[in-house]
Amino acid sequence: MSDRRLILVLGDQLSHGLASLAGGDQGRDVVVMGEVMAEATYVPHHRKKLVFVFSAMRHFAEELRAAGWTVDYARLTARPRIQSFTELIERALKRHSADRIVVVEAGEHRVAAEIAGWRDALGVEVDVLEDDRFISTRDEFDAWADGRKALRMEYFYREMRRKTGLLMDGDAPMGERWNFDADNRKSAPAGLSFPPPVGFPADETTRDVIAMVEKAFPNGFGATQPFDFAVVAGDAEQALDDFIAHRLPLFGDYQDAMREGDAFMAHSLLSLYINAGLLDPLQACVKAEKAYRAGAAPLNAVEGFIRQIIGWREFVRGVYWREGPDYTSRNHLEADIPLPDFYWTGETDMSCVRAVVDQTREEAYAHHIQRLMVTGTFALIAGLDPSEVHEWYLAVYADAYEWVEAPNVIGMALFADGGVVASKPYAASGAYINRMSDYCGGCAYSPARKTEAEACPFNALYWDFLIRNEARLKSNPRISRAYQTWAKMGDEKKSAYLERAGDIRQRLRDGARL
Repeated sequence: MSDRRLILVLGDQLSHGLASLAGGDQGRDVVVMGEVMAEATYVPHHRKKLVFVFSAMRHFAEELRAAGWTVDYARLTARPRIQSFTELIERALKRHSADRIVVVEAGEHRVAAEIAGWRDALGVEVDVLEDDRFISTRDEFDAWADGRKALRMEYFYREMRRKTGLLMDGDAPMGERWNFDADNRKSAPAGLSFPPPVGFPADETTRDVIAMVEKAFPNGFGATQPFDFAVVAGDAEQALDDFIAHRLPLFGDYQDAMREGDAFMAHSLLSLYINAGLLDPLQACVKAEKAYRAGAAPLNAVEGFIRQIIGWREFVRGVYWREGPDYTSRNHLEADIPLPDFYWTGETDMSCVRAVVDQTREEAYAHHIQRLMVTGTFALIAGLDPSEVHEWYLAVYADAYEWVEAPNVIGMALFADGGVVASKPYAASGAYINRMSDYCGGCAYSPARKTEAEACPFNALYWDFLIRNEARLKSNPRISRAYQTWAKMGDEKKSAYLERAGDIRQRLRDGARL
């Protein structure tokens, strides 16, 4: 047996500075990559997501070859098909005389568990390296979290600001505030237009992947075309520069706004590149900070962008690993209604949900308020099964990997973890969506109506959610005012709300159109 090593690079590790590559020997080691069937099918992934990941992987493999690496790459169409990472490594071990496997730690529990069994199953040494592409290590997060009564992103975020020095004036935050979120909640005026994000035409490699995905998953969810995502690091950098120049100045004020037919507005569309490894998260923040210092973007926009990356993204990763593999099965509120078909089809008379699902089907993208306050809030207040909702989010968005998706859905959107991530459930009535979007104007339901048949379903479901979960939630100081409002309502109005909500929830159970 030689001293050659197999360096496994996973589909969300497409970074040339990856720790396993940095410590490798191009003249001796073999890089192993593969389009594994289990990864393509463990949830019914959006077909555009599959195109993005597989095309980015193929381009990265070619870049490695051009840099002098020997790359053993298995395509999805290999015969027989490779079903798992274990099978991929087994075949590579047979082809190459290697005595050790090197891999950067996986981002998801199930893949990490598979890798953990290789030493015994394959009889070969396995080195699992820390993923140093994150700003905080898992141990650092645990050290911060230990002993705290509650884990709140805001306080962790301040530690990340201190560690990185981003937007700091000595020991104090620039602008004398850590967080400008209160300045980032404007609805978009009708006449305001947003420059579209830069797109990248599909090259021959991407077109081959599109054809493969369409053939392999003819009935899969979502459109494959038009496809204009970046699939190489250079284009991802261009997308970052385009965002900073053209949309970052507007991002702060309008990041919570929603508009039908305008999928991207002032958002960056960078999370899929960061999460796949094509874009360095810290460097993205550094560039945004430079824009602020140069007077090219306001502080509330730059702080909001940086907070999402070094605050929220790092925080949810820490929560995911700290809480363990059972996190995705939690159901603190005992919600049990099956996920409605309209989450896949968009066939609902609720224009907000329809707009977000239709956009998701076309783009494999929706911004954070569309996810949290439309599809997420409906799932929360209607009482949809958290595990089914979690799998939907994991499947349909191009930036979704379980470590980042699960805390956002199980914790933030659904409160199914009982408050590990969020300090309150993000329940809302139709008034919020009406205020922050133009979805309600042509809707069959009215946000101004409360309990009638034509009333927005969010309105009755909001109060029904609070009453169904009163024993669990009433003591929460952040929503105590809502219970005070309920207490002042007349009995007839209360009964009308609960009757209307009961009818809606029964229709959901029956699979009736809503």
